Amino acid sequence: MKVSIIPEKCIACGLCQTYSAAFDYHDDGIVKFTDSDLLTQQFDDSDNDTLLAVKSCPTKALINE
Repeated sequence: MKVSIIPEKCIACGLCQTYSAAFDYHDDGIVKFTDSDLLTQQFDDSDNDTLLAVKSCPTKALINE
């Protein structure tokens, strides 16, 4: 699955990092991928934690493409 981050929509609520270690935060609190500063990253389709994080984002700052 391909996951993209839309930083302008992030409100730094922390849910994504709670659900998946794939996410971290910049110093300003905006979400980023833990191991990359890119806005799109590929994950295994069986990565249920990351999928849950994407689905739980209240502002849709994370999208599954």
